[in-house]
Amino acid sequence: MSKRSNGLLSGRTRHLARHHRPSSLSIRTKLKKLEVGEDVAIVPKGNFGNIPHPRYRGKVGKITEVRGNAYVVNIRIDKAHKKIIVPQMHIEKINK
Repeated sequence: MSKRSNGLLSGRTRHLARHHRPSSLSIRTKLKKLEVGEDVAIVPKGNFGNIPHPRYRGKVGKITEVRGNAYVVNIRIDKAHKKIIVPQMHIEKINK
């Protein structure tokens, strides 16, 4: 028998499937600009090459800095604060 793969998306690709949203990636989502201090949600879309880890899917955080075309998002999980570098196409702005 062969050994089962233990890669990043092993057994999780069915959670990332977008059967109900056929083409949500457009030029607008790839080129959107956000400001430091805005509240955002992490929503992995499209390209599997640069998505954040699936455990951060749906988490809400605040943008702390800009790094090239990506943003550093500060997320609080229980008592821990984590900084995650996320490309702009995987971030959605939250209106409060």
